[in-house]
Amino acid sequence: MANRNFEQLQQDLHPPLSRHEASVESDRCYFCFDAPCVTACPTGIDIPLFIRQIGTDNPKGSARTIFNENILGGMCARVCPTETLCEQACVRNTAEDNPVRIGELQRYSTDHLMATGEQPFKRAAVTGKKVAVVGAGPAGLACAHRLAMYGHDVDIYDANEKAGGLNEYGIAAYKTVDEFAQAEVEYILGIGGITLKQNQILGADISLSGLKNDYDAVFVGIGLGAVNSLGVDGEDEEGVVDAVDFISQLRQCEDYATLDVAKRTVVIGGGMTAVDAAVQTKMLGGEEVTLVYRRGEERMNASQFEQDLAKVNGVVLRTWLQPLRILSNDGAVSGVEFAKMSVVDGVYGPSGETVTLPCERVLSAIGQAFDNADDAVQLALENGRISVNHERQTSDEKVWAGGDCIAGGEDLTVAAVQDGKLAAESIHTALKG
Repeated sequence: MANRNFEQLQQDLHPPLSRHEASVESDRCYFCFDAPCVTACPTGIDIPLFIRQIGTDNPKGSARTIFNENILGGMCARVCPTETLCEQACVRNTAEDNPVRIGELQRYSTDHLMATGEQPFKRAAVTGKKVAVVGAGPAGLACAHRLAMYGHDVDIYDANEKAGGLNEYGIAAYKTVDEFAQAEVEYILGIGGITLKQNQILGADISLSGLKNDYDAVFVGIGLGAVNSLGVDGEDEEGVVDAVDFISQLRQCEDYATLDVAKRTVVIGGGMTAVDAAVQTKMLGGEEVTLVYRRGEERMNASQFEQDLAKVNGVVLRTWLQPLRILSNDGAVSGVEFAKMSVVDGVYGPSGETVTLPCERVLSAIGQAFDNADDAVQLALENGRISVNHERQTSDEKVWAGGDCIAGGEDLTVAAVQDGKLAAESIHTALKG
């Protein structure tokens, strides 16, 4: 077995900035009047303002500026692909210069305020209105916090034992060390007026119709509970594992040495989940870890930073390969046969050649799908997900939705937070009458 670098799994991907480092980095910002970084941020944080506040040694005020638009600003500072959002838009991002390290500055401020335990906002007078939030992921938490701030009472129903959604169960351990996901949940709930009800599954323990009867409004932020099928022979063989399930198991594991790691692993997919799964497999002791994507690297959903992270950690990237079938020996995975793909005259398709990669484990990371088992969500759908308007209201005037479960939902924590925030504002307006 290769070296098992368990310690690296719990090391910060980006160590926090010191006070001096934050001050020096804040001085690099031009404080643009029409800052493109603000436009690039899905939650619309006033980035020049919070950086200026860091420069004047006011991290608490800086954190409040961030939390005003994104109450999960601490997690987003850790997991957001800033290199393709705010930092890519930074005017310093040129061939001769580097963008301001906005994400790390955001973490500096939010960590500072959270460490004090001080709440940036106070609840308004209690309104007597009650709202049910289904799902304690980023969208649900953001919605609940904003509603509680306005004085409404909120009950959050979640299917898991721990709140946080994918922040707790679906992100690489080295991105959220020291149980930060749970610390952030506790901080958000600290505003008061929010009750968390766990192990409550929509369609089994609770129903949408029942919640509509018991509450003045309902927000649905249940994410994507199903996984996309590879659609090839052999995918049900022992050793074929969903990458999200693998990451979840890893995140909840108390002793990494108990985890079974194959000598050779093939990860199929091109997004951040694929990279997270591949890098962590390598850290757990996998000798050969290969990440395979069906098109070129430039088409991968994982950013260039994530791709480089995989390579630096010893993951081999293979592109232009489409899985054909999972090979097995006595019921156990022995390899994957791929078709070599190409583009001829603008048409993408198989070249006629194949290649086989031997392995003992396959991690499937080709995306998730909306799970509406037993028609638990009786709402209008669009492209297989919940249809909403610009205020995140569904076809039912008493129900709002946000996050990955809605049509057009992006697989980003920051986008889910914005959905929850917009829905909360709309719900608050409706409850006012």
